Amino acid sequence: MVSCLFCGPKLAVCGLVISIWGIIMLAMLGIFFTTHSVVLIEDVPFNEEDMQDANPPQIMYDLYNTVSYNCFIAAFVYLLVAALSFCQIKLNKRKEYMVH
Repeated sequence: MVSCLFCGPKLAVCGLVISIWGIIMLAMLGIFFTTHSVVLIEDVPFNEEDMQDANPPQIMYDLYNTVSYNCFIAAFVYLLVAALSFCQIKLNKRKEYMVH
């Protein structure tokens, strides 16, 4: 029987905890970028050419939305890592009860 177990119980729990924190943090950042929070202006990638265009506020809103989409995508990746870590925890628990 082939086992999909590739990390120990401590690493799996560590991956789960870090993933949960990443999901919470990136989801909140995504929400704040979606609402165009002024506090996060330093994290929006704009340059001087963006301010010379016809409609600078709309360009800034589009940049905010792009960063918020990136935050939500990263939160989804953390969700996948959390699911993988959870499966590893379950496989480690099952391995404890198996007779060698």
